[in-house]
Amino acid sequence: MRAPFRHRRPRPPVVPLLLCATVALTALCMPPSAAADDDGAAGPGVPAAGAAVSHLYEEAQAATARYEEGARAADAQRARVRRLDRLLADEQHEVAVLHEDLGRMASAQYRTGGGLPLTAQLLLADDPEQLLRGRRVVGQVDLAVTNAVARTQRAAARLGVAKQAADRARRVLDRRTAQLGRLKRDIEEKLESARWRLQGEADRSAAAGRCRGAVRHAQPPSSSTRAWVSPVASYELSAGFDSVGERWAGRHTGQDFAVGIGAPVRSVGDGRVVRVSCGGGFGIEVVVRHEDDAYTQYAHLASAAVDQGELVRVGQWIGQVGTTGNSTGPHLHFEARRTPHHGSGVDPVEWLAERGVDL
Repeated sequence: MRAPFRHRRPRPPVVPLLLCATVALTALCMPPSAAADDDGAAGPGVPAAGAAVSHLYEEAQAATARYEEGARAADAQRARVRRLDRLLADEQHEVAVLHEDLGRMASAQYRTGGGLPLTAQLLLADDPEQLLRGRRVVGQVDLAVTNAVARTQRAAARLGVAKQAADRARRVLDRRTAQLGRLKRDIEEKLESARWRLQGEADRSAAAGRCRGAVRHAQPPSSSTRAWVSPVASYELSAGFDSVGERWAGRHTGQDFAVGIGAPVRSVGDGRVVRVSCGGGFGIEVVVRHEDDAYTQYAHLASAAVDQGELVRVGQWIGQVGTTGNSTGPHLHFEARRTPHHGSGVDPVEWLAERGVDL
């Protein structure tokens, strides 16, 4: 049910704690026959694929945030080095100019008799007093230039030391950023492998029409006081409500969110789970009845994290994005309904907007 992207929403800042993936990564390195039973259930001591993906998904977000923070710090340090380079070049140019001034003054003194003893210059001068005044002025200028040269050289030396320290800090940051980049890529590669292992389990469940039971996850801490949220935190909107396409009969009955396999799906509001099913066109799906007697559906999931009859709160993870059922790619199919049944849907974008959630 996926259509070309229509609208892009930026990813929100994510700064979760970096979780330990040792257990999950160990499981992912095992062959499928050792990691799971024939029906897709995890073996003794082995985390389910959904739980492994959940851990790796959070770690990938944390690693990305750390990498981006490190890259910003490295960029800022490189900018500081460039600024010090310019300042140091200016100071070195000033030293050179002042040295040239001293050279010109020395040449002028030699041409005007500066090489003769002062007594001889006084005897030969037409106006001895003017000569003395000129010598005093030249001496004062000479002293001023000499002091300026010394000050500029000291400033250049300080800048040189600062630039060396900045260069060292830049190299450290560049190495750290490269390490974070390698860690990020490693986690993303393992996450991609775990996602398709999860999807394989989901496809077997959907084909059999038998749910494997709730895949429980450590719920994210929430300090939000909002009564309603979007069904996924980060997404791209694809096929919209009532649109026409070859992938479904008639018109599209919900709003699709293009999201990677394993991404957490959350309940848009408080309510009770009235259906968890694993077969048919919607694949693995969850339907929630809310306190205002409206219903929401979350379809094409890779796993369900709740059981029928369970109370859920706003923002609670109730499943993971997948591509089960009649789906051509990973996405969440979300519906807002008047009843729990297909065909009673209303425009989910408008429905959420009425509740203060703008997609």
